[in-house]
Amino acid sequence: MDSILIAVAGLMGAAGIALTAAGAHGKPGAGLDSAGWLLLIHACATLAGIVALRQGVMPRPFTTVAVAGFVVGAILFAADVSARAYLGHRLFPFAAPAGGMILILGWLGVTVAAIAALRG
Repeated sequence: MDSILIAVAGLMGAAGIALTAAGAHGKPGAGLDSAGWLLLIHACATLAGIVALRQGVMPRPFTTVAVAGFVVGAILFAADVSARAYLGHRLFPFAAPAGGMILILGWLGVTVAAIAALRG
């Protein structure tokens, strides 16, 4: 699972660069730059989470769920913003807000994992 998350983080990073460039040059004001940065930040957070897991700093169940939340949430958010910019409609109703909520839950999951690591 770790290797899959690392590979997806690489794709998120590449897509993040593409979206920030599109936001700057192709469709300014469409929100693509925000979607790109969100992907880039959470690609790094995903990699950091995997490193923490592999180093034994954070417990696996909580951290894996949190990191998966980073991946799912960031992709949902960025895909919805991209669909609106390029297709003229949303990915599906409330996709971006759902992605944002999943990201918030992912960060709360990191908090729970850190507290669990302190106790264990």
